[in-house]
Amino acid sequence: MSFPSYPEYKDSSVDWLGQVPTNWELFSLKRAVDGCTNGIWGNEPDGENDVAVIRVADFQRNSLRVGLDKLTYRSVTANEYSSRALQKGDLLIEKSGGGEKTLVGCVVLFTHEFKSVTSNFVARMRPLEQFNSNFLCYCFDSLYQGRVNYPAIKQTTGIQNLDSEAYLQERFCFPGLSEQVQIARFLDHETAKIDALIREQEKLIELLQEKRQAVISHAVTKGLDPDVPMKDSGVEWLGEVPAHWEAVRVKHVATFITSGPRGWSDFITEVSGDVFLQSGDLDGNLGLKLDTAKRVKPPLGAEGMRTELKSGDVVVCITGANTGRVAVVEDLQRTTFINQHLSLIRTDVSQIDSRYLALCLSSLPGRSYFDVVQYGLKEGLSLSNVNEAPIALPSVKEQELIVRTLNKLISKFNGLSETTSEKIALLKERRSALISAAVTGKIDVRNWQPPTDESAFGEEVRKAGMEATA
Repeated sequence: MSFPSYPEYKDSSVDWLGQVPTNWELFSLKRAVDGCTNGIWGNEPDGENDVAVIRVADFQRNSLRVGLDKLTYRSVTANEYSSRALQKGDLLIEKSGGGEKTLVGCVVLFTHEFKSVTSNFVARMRPLEQFNSNFLCYCFDSLYQGRVNYPAIKQTTGIQNLDSEAYLQERFCFPGLSEQVQIARFLDHETAKIDALIREQEKLIELLQEKRQAVISHAVTKGLDPDVPMKDSGVEWLGEVPAHWEAVRVKHVATFITSGPRGWSDFITEVSGDVFLQSGDLDGNLGLKLDTAKRVKPPLGAEGMRTELKSGDVVVCITGANTGRVAVVEDLQRTTFINQHLSLIRTDVSQIDSRYLALCLSSLPGRSYFDVVQYGLKEGLSLSNVNEAPIALPSVKEQELIVRTLNKLISKFNGLSETTSEKIALLKERRSALISAAVTGKIDVRNWQPPTDESAFGEEVRKAGMEATA
């Protein structure tokens, strides 16, 4: 869909803003809001002065709203609350946080009417009388996506801090209030349509992942021949397996199982060194992200030198959020070690193909086993858990056939997922571009009205969800 431009434009004198509609005004962001009111963390809930404290974790960055799923309640005195109380239409800005891939400074709109304040990492901005809060939220999102807030960010020990006073000095262009309302109305409608398409594509990826997992699980427990006689494996996790297969434990097909050394974080280097794998370096698709892994210079003769990986080793994450994630080591180009959150399994090649073992451990039965046997209050596996992991074992020749067959199918699933991810990225780019064009006056939506019949769009969304199995 194309939209008209405004009849006349003027130079904004702002490099990143360019030309703006002649009748729009240019002034700093601070003239649109009452400044930033910093939040407070309060004290432990006491049942008397408890209010919701909105954290950065409550920001729904896609919808630019505050989520209600995991609200935190803290005790805040009446005086502290009166100067920080939130009301419907307030804008909340992230002042501290961010990360390597996420810029600090996201802004969301507060649309609720319950007693609440912001946390000490979030500030409140209240729109002034002649400004529409929804329009301003889209403006701040456009600035955030364009990294206009970047010069106002200060980095301290890995945490980004936003100088809100400096940020609000940025100049922006503003139409009158009625036009702001119309632009926000237009964007609400159009972004909702784009978001619906994104959700369908995300569901498609989930469906592909489920199918991929089901195909792998069937192949490593039932084989490729649908007519083969079956028997009870005697292992709860495996169920029935082909009659000529064995049910064994990992320890029966491994020659060496260990975990990485502790304390090597002191030897991590930003320059040259050996590859030092951590749990985040397992890509979730049986592969390793070696190019982006950290480097380490281990001390000579260290006991942890035994954890040097060899091609064909299987790596299992044993602690943390990625517990149970599996990878197989292939095509190592340089010396590589693992940290204490990983376990390596070196296989007996006369009994098992390492790729087959990785597929077994990443299958639904393998994941179920790891989920159940984790110990303690936090996620974690012991080496004993890894040793005792059950697998269904055919001959090496049949294993190799299963691996080749699954590699082809996995490649197909991965290709479909990558294509779908690219579509999602394009939709997100389109969304950001549309918001930017509307709030900077590059398109004129003053006469826009929602279509009376949007059945065609509903069909478009439906078809997007059907493409997975085409």
